[in-house]
Amino acid sequence: MRKLLYLFGLLVFVSLVSCREDIEIDLEEGLPLIGVEGSFTDELKHHEVILSYTADFYHSGDVRMVSGARVQVTDGIDTVEYYEQPELPGHYLTPLAAGHKNTLYTLLVDVPQEGEADGWLHLKAESFMSDNVECIDSLVMKTNPLFEGFSQRDTLYMLYPYFQSLPDPSIVYMVHLTVAGDPRYDTLTGAVSIPMAGYAGYYVNGPEMLEHNMEIPVGMVRSSKLSEGDTIRLDLLSIPYDYMMFTFSVKTSMGSNPLLGPPTNVPTNVQPAGKAVGWFYAASVVSAETVY
Repeated sequence: MRKLLYLFGLLVFVSLVSCREDIEIDLEEGLPLIGVEGSFTDELKHHEVILSYTADFYHSGDVRMVSGARVQVTDGIDTVEYYEQPELPGHYLTPLAAGHKNTLYTLLVDVPQEGEADGWLHLKAESFMSDNVECIDSLVMKTNPLFEGFSQRDTLYMLYPYFQSLPDPSIVYMVHLTVAGDPRYDTLTGAVSIPMAGYAGYYVNGPEMLEHNMEIPVGMVRSSKLSEGDTIRLDLLSIPYDYMMFTFSVKTSMGSNPLLGPPTNVPTNVQPAGKAVGWFYAASVVSAETVY
């Protein structure tokens, strides 16, 4: 009898795992939101804001961009306009402009949208441009003993900055790297942040800091990807703490799988609530270079 029950259970199991049918869950779709990705810094350059529409869960293919928007940034006194690029719909650039440290900036975005009182959806986001360090004293490439000998033809170099951090613990340092003209670690999911809680005011990677902490590398590069004379550039951004938390949330989001729930853990600083996703941030930038 026990043997018969075992065989019956085995047959049921085989039938369950062998019958597979794709099931598409019918999700209730709302109106698309506006995706905002933009920044304004104290570098003299063309600053960019990218506007797109969110898509439904089963969407595949190109992202639909937002064209015809009015975009500007202001400190309450001076206003800088962003202009849409004809060859890149949804990408808006300023003329050559530079912001100022210790200043609050407001991004204003008007998107043409039916159903709004005046035919426009009015969005805004605020970000404070914090102070930044005076300079980066040096950017050093060193081999790490933990990675020595990982490849017979490659040497893995870790990159270490040395600079006097500011005493303000609310300032977070974010690193963008450019290796031989190729940007690295400057995407939302790849950006390296250095929160200074407990270490604000220390000389980063200096003796006093190393008494309480390990060295802080900000990236790595393999020798096989370098040629003699290649330049490695580090841009150190002083960013608001809430922008760092936004990037962390993006990295750890589980996506929008309906069985897991929507990514409600990903915040946004774009208002009004429920109309947009993404983030606008202001940052001061200090740079340093080293040559391979």
